Amino acid sequence: MQVPRWRTVGIALFRVLVVWAVSTVTMVVLAAVLPDFRLQSADGDSATRIAITAAAGAGAFGLLSALVWPLLVRALLLVPAFVLGLLVFFLNASLLLVALDLAPVGNGSVGPETAVVVAAVMSAASSATSTALTVHDDGAYRRRLARLADRRRRRQDSQDSGGSGGSGDTAAGDPARPMPPGTVFLQLDGVGHDVLRDALRERPGTAGRTRPPLMEHVARWAATTHRLTPWRTDWSSQTGASQLGILHGSNEDVPAFRWYEKESGEVMISNRPSSAAELQRRAAARSGHAGLLTDDGASRGNLFTGGADQLALVLSIAARRGRENRSRSGYFAYFCDPANAARTAASFIAELFREIGQSLAAKARRERPRVGRGGLYPFIRAFATVVERDVVVAAVIGDILSGRTAVYADLVAYDEVAHHSGPRSRDTHQVLRRLDRSLALIAKVIDHAPRDYRLVLLSDHGQSPGATFAARYGLTLQDLVRAGCGLPVPRRAQRTRSGAEARVAARAALRRPEAAETPEEETRRGPSRDPVVLGSGNLGLVSFPDFPGRASREDIERHHPALLRTLAEHPGIGFLLVRSAEHGPVVLGRDGAEHRLDSGEGAEHSPLNAFGPGAVEAVRRTAGFPHAADIMVNSACDPATGAVHAFEEQIGSHGGLGGEQGHPFLLWPRELTPPVADGAELVGAERVHEVLRRWLDEAAAARPATDPPLDEELAAGRVP
Repeated sequence: MQVPRWRTVGIALFRVLVVWAVSTVTMVVLAAVLPDFRLQSADGDSATRIAITAAAGAGAFGLLSALVWPLLVRALLLVPAFVLGLLVFFLNASLLLVALDLAPVGNGSVGPETAVVVAAVMSAASSATSTALTVHDDGAYRRRLARLADRRRRRQDSQDSGGSGGSGDTAAGDPARPMPPGTVFLQLDGVGHDVLRDALRERPGTAGRTRPPLMEHVARWAATTHRLTPWRTDWSSQTGASQLGILHGSNEDVPAFRWYEKESGEVMISNRPSSAAELQRRAAARSGHAGLLTDDGASRGNLFTGGADQLALVLSIAARRGRENRSRSGYFAYFCDPANAARTAASFIAELFREIGQSLAAKARRERPRVGRGGLYPFIRAFATVVERDVVVAAVIGDILSGRTAVYADLVAYDEVAHHSGPRSRDTHQVLRRLDRSLALIAKVIDHAPRDYRLVLLSDHGQSPGATFAARYGLTLQDLVRAGCGLPVPRRAQRTRSGAEARVAARAALRRPEAAETPEEETRRGPSRDPVVLGSGNLGLVSFPDFPGRASREDIERHHPALLRTLAEHPGIGFLLVRSAEHGPVVLGRDGAEHRLDSGEGAEHSPLNAFGPGAVEAVRRTAGFPHAADIMVNSACDPATGAVHAFEEQIGSHGGLGGEQGHPFLLWPRELTPPVADGAELVGAERVHEVLRRWLDEAAAARPATDPPLDEELAAGRVP
């Protein structure tokens, strides 16, 4: 039912007046408690004049925020998103100083440092008031985004058709035929199949009662309109490999999240813009196409574009400058709306305090395992769980209201929090609840879209819990490798049993005393440069820069005779992968276990047997990658708990084999064809790409029986 325009305008005016009043009171209170902030002359003013001064200052500040803020955001287009988030407070302070100068009445003044505090408190107060007036009123938020989407759609239509307008809710070129359904793929980064399944179940409560699922809306979909299917990742169970395969159809030669390339001497890191751009280029060359989203697609919050033309917060183009960086324009388009900026800034601050409180509570409860959560981490978490979420959700809503054909978006909040709090912690439960609300908001918007949409949820990997390798054994993987090579190690590593034993074994194998090496001994030992040791979750990579190409097992044992056995026999390591010049890829484990992958010799007692079905094929595939490390190291995995030991500072990790990290999910509408036949297993990100492409083809061929639901006000852009 259409809401009368006078009523909508009245509600909006009432909210403005209430927010203005709260801002005025806040300014008066701050002037009373802060020494460098005053609203009266040196001789003193009456209470009435002080109130008028505060009202004028608050009004001018609000007006400047509405008019000047979008211009400031656009002027700072080239500033990194994270930096702009911190600049918000200083920009607000500047606007406050100008507002007090421009106020038509009063004698308000404030020191520059105090202005930062005053502006921040006033913004928080006005945002909290606005939020309180629209608690759970996603309609107001949706209407704001609808206005933005409508303006964007009309501008895009004007560009595409030379100003002749768009095609409305009908297929292009055929006004009589309704548009086929679009598809929205929402990636819940790091949410494993079992974690999602548990989040969809009712939970035990008190007095024999049950509590609703953590993700109530998604649980409702799974019970009625959708089906849940697990899939299995490649050995490298991380976003770089999985999302590259899903969006571009190939993740060949992506052995880990980070790895060393000898020919260039550089370390490739999946979430570095230059590396992401190169990986995307290589994948497109191998697959022979630009990606999953080439047909009127949008990529939001991803590492890669997927071939989409509409981009927001996409890492592979983040290094571009100026007009070429369309990814960053989506971020700034969101913050050009002062209401969005205020809403997100308040949530950002709240998330900072939430993380600090949760970290202190975890220490008080003496939770184990635990990693450090200080430094910049609270800001990184707040950016991932608030800023990126808000921008991505807003972009997806805009895409839906614009009638985009295919949208792929990544919501990274759970993954970021699980790394530091654990995959099944109280902290991640809160994140799952908030994700559920964001998903519900997107689903509501679909009811107002100019076409029908199929909503697909998926994840790129799971997470496995466990204490870090360093916390459990007192030394890092790099320490252990150096000790096994007979190289100097830190004193803390020397004092551990593993480090001492490795160092003694290396010295004995090299027939060298414990004394320091002479230059002659160093020359005889072979390669002079230290090994490059990298960690990607519980997957470690060891490369020897002085060996051209991939070093063979024989080369490694010749120059570092104790290293392979030192690593393989360590209780925190599950298996190693090396390449033998004689036998090809070989997996090494404890007690002399050896599995030759090409011939199958040793398969009966293979270390891979403890890592479940598919481990052999996953490792064999990686063994053929040109950039596989000289030694690939996978941590041990507790078969009872699925716990692993990350070679990074993470108590929830992914990147290798073991536990739930390699088991993500697909939650797909029942009207789609099943991903795989009954009883079959969906394996590998490249296979997932084929499934999603098939679903897009099915959608393109579908003819809706009736016109999809359409809110005339939203479609016409008349919503205030």
